[in-house]
Amino acid sequence: MTHEKFKIGVNSRVDDGVRLGYPSDRVKPSVLLVIGDQARIRSGTVIYGGSQIGCFLETGHNVVIREENKIGNHFSIWNNSVIDYGCKIANNVRIHCNCYIAQFTTIEDDVFLAPGAMIANDFHPGCEHSRKCMRGPTIKKGTQIGVNVTILPGVIIGQNSLIGAGSVVTRDVAPNSVVYGNPAKVHKSIHELKCISGITDEPYKNRERL
Repeated sequence: MTHEKFKIGVNSRVDDGVRLGYPSDRVKPSVLLVIGDQARIRSGTVIYGGSQIGCFLETGHNVVIREENKIGNHFSIWNNSVIDYGCKIANNVRIHCNCYIAQFTTIEDDVFLAPGAMIANDFHPGCEHSRKCMRGPTIKKGTQIGVNVTILPGVIIGQNSLIGAGSVVTRDVAPNSVVYGNPAKVHKSIHELKCISGITDEPYKNRERL
């Protein structure tokens, strides 16, 4: 028998087939899930007890958000994506479909993850001590992560960086960098990029020069 506990704010819409406050086997007794106002939670979503989520949460279908996460306002996460436990996610973060966010990841304001982005946190998978040194990456404010990018444990991605599709990020990235490849390397600054459609003279001209 499950004992689910949650509190959700006003003007929220929750589909049939959603589980809120799902009890974790890690945290006993089960603890309260808190979600702010004006959430939109779609069918198949499971959010565990023990997380705190701000206003304007929006989920796609079949999303899982585990326990002990702290998530800000205007957070959106789309179909079949997973947030594991113990993460810190700030405001205006968007996570697309089929993404995995490992335990102990930190994501700052205004970050976007494209479909298929994968985040790791285990330096030595299979080691008997691996749980003691797990550490997720830190993705700084304004970073944009491309399709099918993999980010390895402990990496710090600097503010306003752009990570190209299919990259494997194995080391820290300086702010404002355009990074791609396997292993990913810095190729230029975001301020050197040109709009291929001719709509603007500089795609990221509104980003702070660091």
